[in-house]
Amino acid sequence: MDSTKTRDESSIDIPQSKSTKAKTTTAIATTKAITPHPQGGWKRGVAIFDFILRICALVAALAATATMGTTDQTLPFFTQFFQFQASYDDLPTFTFFVVANAIASGYLVLSLPFSIVGIVRPHAVGVKLLLLILDTVMVAFTTAAAAAAAAIVYLAHNGNPNTNWLAICQQFNDFCQKVSGAVVASFIAAVILIFLVVLSAVALRRH
Repeated sequence: MDSTKTRDESSIDIPQSKSTKAKTTTAIATTKAITPHPQGGWKRGVAIFDFILRICALVAALAATATMGTTDQTLPFFTQFFQFQASYDDLPTFTFFVVANAIASGYLVLSLPFSIVGIVRPHAVGVKLLLLILDTVMVAFTTAAAAAAAAIVYLAHNGNPNTNWLAICQQFNDFCQKVSGAVVASFIAAVILIFLVVLSAVALRRH
């Protein structure tokens, strides 16, 4: 029994020193600081893809604006009182088309710096939300202009016998080709803007 007491008295608990606790806490904090954020690379890749899509949409919108804005054809034959000429500003729909795509082009130019901010700071929510809202507005704007112009281009190619609308593309072939190309470019810009809206929404959803 005396030996048992002696063994119990000889076992002394050594408390953990404050310096050891401090070192352990520092090591844990350092490990947490070094561990990278798992979504940082993915969000930066999405931001880079967003920037590339904006450049593509800008090129398409500028092409649509320039093509439609320079469309003008005069037939080689004319009379003393009439000259057969077709120009985009003869139709208010085509004028609206030029203005809408010009506004979209200007917006895309101004949105490029914000897209670069998204690349530098991939976790910034405010910039992405602002671009999402404005991109949605531009989608509606460009789609409305392209759809309205497409209806006029269809009438120019096929006419409408019920309302005595004559097809003019047999005479104004160059004019119709240019306005058709401008409408296609505008629809391409609208589709790219739709992709931008979806991309921004997914990025915000996974934030």
